[in-house]
Amino acid sequence: MTSEPEVSIVVCTRNRAGSLNGTLASLAQIRSERPWEALLVDNASTDDTAKVIDAADDCGGRLRHLYEARPGLGAARDGAWRQAKGRLICFTDDDCYLAPDYVDAISEAFRRRPHLGCLGGRILLFDPQDARVTIDERDAPSEIAPYRFMPAGALQGANLSFRRETLERIGGFDPSLGAGTPFPCEDVDAVAATLWAGIPVGFDPGPVVFHHHGRRAADLEAVFEGYDRGRGAYYAKYLLRRDTRSAYFRAWMAIVAKYVEPAELAALRREFRAARAYLEANRRTDFLLLAAPVAFLAYARARMRIARLGVKQELRALIKGRGHDHGASDHG
Repeated sequence: MTSEPEVSIVVCTRNRAGSLNGTLASLAQIRSERPWEALLVDNASTDDTAKVIDAADDCGGRLRHLYEARPGLGAARDGAWRQAKGRLICFTDDDCYLAPDYVDAISEAFRRRPHLGCLGGRILLFDPQDARVTIDERDAPSEIAPYRFMPAGALQGANLSFRRETLERIGGFDPSLGAGTPFPCEDVDAVAATLWAGIPVGFDPGPVVFHHHGRRAADLEAVFEGYDRGRGAYYAKYLLRRDTRSAYFRAWMAIVAKYVEPAELAALRREFRAARAYLEANRRTDFLLLAAPVAFLAYARARMRIARLGVKQELRALIKGRGHDHGASDHG
């Protein structure tokens, strides 16, 4: 490279030496006249990850190999952006393949929308045999205004970019969060922090990555359980903040009020447990004592509502069945 990069692409990895080559190959296939760099972060791997990165195509001198000893995706991403040189910092995962026009697409997306501090992009399924999770196939741009509740999953960390000044403003990623920690929610936390710093965020379909996550139907229960834990910790963090507490309490209770399935009740239990674990980890047992009765009431109401709906469904099925039996006897 002959000038400072405009775009820095960050890929954090841990013990994925056997499956990292696809991501590395996609970086080598990027084509752009704009200056860019790629930072491969070895997050305390104990396998041959370092050797695989060192042996990879260096993308014309653009590839840099970093090491982060603190385990967890939040710590790895936080350490990486501080060493990145670009004004746009783009994060993807070690099982994602970037489209060859990714650098140009992300630069143009931010140029067209200079008021946004953070952008999510399209995440397409690479292998059609994989389960249709952790993807985002939207084809129209959208925005979220500041100072409001940020739904988990509205933007995803597999294709998530920030202006450097935005990360500086919010203090980067929370090292206590992310995959590899009990609280996998570093991506939604960073986006929410952006909104509550008064900076709008958005989605743009232009920048594309292909997710090769390899999960099948049998893997989904564990995937969803991880989502539940992440949401619970995320909600707890923003309930602790005075400026966000009211918005997050109302939003969480509004979500719970729509639960109608037993599986949603199980998810709510996991959310509450993760929220409790987050509060305990941050030594906020005082807040835990205040929040516990509200959590119990919300759970109890959801459980009673689901039970009532179950009884109604059984009664309808019984009445419908009797009607069919009566009709059958008439025709007999």
